[in-house]
Amino acid sequence: MRSEKITIWREGEYHYPDAYGFVPFLTCYIHEDDKARPAILQMPGGAYRKVAPSEAHLPAEGFYRAGYNVFVLTYTINYLDEPLRLQPLRDAARAIRLIRARAEAYRVRPSEIAVCGFSAGGHLAASLCVHHGDIADADAAYAGISARPDGAVLCYPVITTGEYTHRDSVRALFGDAPTEEELKYMSLEHHVTEDTPPSFLWQTATDDAVPVENSYLYAMACRRYGVRFAHHVFSEGVHGMSCATQQWLDRDFGERYTTEQLCRLADAIAAGKTGYPQELLPQMVADCELDGKKKEKFPSEDKERIRDTLGEVGVWQSLACDWLQKVLRKG
Repeated sequence: MRSEKITIWREGEYHYPDAYGFVPFLTCYIHEDDKARPAILQMPGGAYRKVAPSEAHLPAEGFYRAGYNVFVLTYTINYLDEPLRLQPLRDAARAIRLIRARAEAYRVRPSEIAVCGFSAGGHLAASLCVHHGDIADADAAYAGISARPDGAVLCYPVITTGEYTHRDSVRALFGDAPTEEELKYMSLEHHVTEDTPPSFLWQTATDDAVPVENSYLYAMACRRYGVRFAHHVFSEGVHGMSCATQQWLDRDFGERYTTEQLCRLADAIAAGKTGYPQELLPQMVADCELDGKKKEKFPSEDKERIRDTLGEVGVWQSLACDWLQKVLRKG
């Protein structure tokens, strides 16, 4: 497997107040043969507050084994209440344009690039599906390249800013006082059209963080506009199940490259380069596992209950790959 880090913004193009040297990047999982393959642009979740390691390497390996070349996006997040606005969406649009522009080098079929997003990353992926035409790119190398995905896999996604929203994701995007226009723009069920890419959605009925109604709202909008979709609701399971395997349950997530922005922010706070108090650091380490050693563990009784759901939920990636194979080839 060929793996590399690809910084998506050139020097001077990217600005976010709490970046402290971080620039969004792709982590690649590319087959080393000469075969052109479909691609997945994968976006972990984390409430737009972090880019969750649990939804990066493990699902990417699954898609890679299924024959895809995979690109995991570590996008801009807001840990300490500096509103993001459209920056994550700009990151996603640049990422898909970059992959298409370098399709030959990355052995990717440029008309077979799907997005896969988890939770808030699902919101980001779906945002690109419905708003891809709004995000222009000032770089001449990418300005004429489409940011529209050819398909989408939305895993327990945040979709709405209405009754069933995930409020912390909305706060991370817009702060405590979003305008009605901002809320409507990011309530994605209102922006599905006939041009929206085909979408595969899955969620668990018992998700107590992002209500299952989010997936229903998007699926119903797809049905209304004649967009091809598949919608799977599993009877049990917690939020954030990623690939829903024993390895995930054991919190063995592989390389934690998605924590880079938080690591840089923590270093800047520790060095006194920010206006943030150093008292934040222990919580940042606990929240984001920046020391690379601590693993968040489920209580034993919860772990047994969750293990019982893996067999049902764990089929989602196989189902999604089978569905994508049919959808992407139809164009």
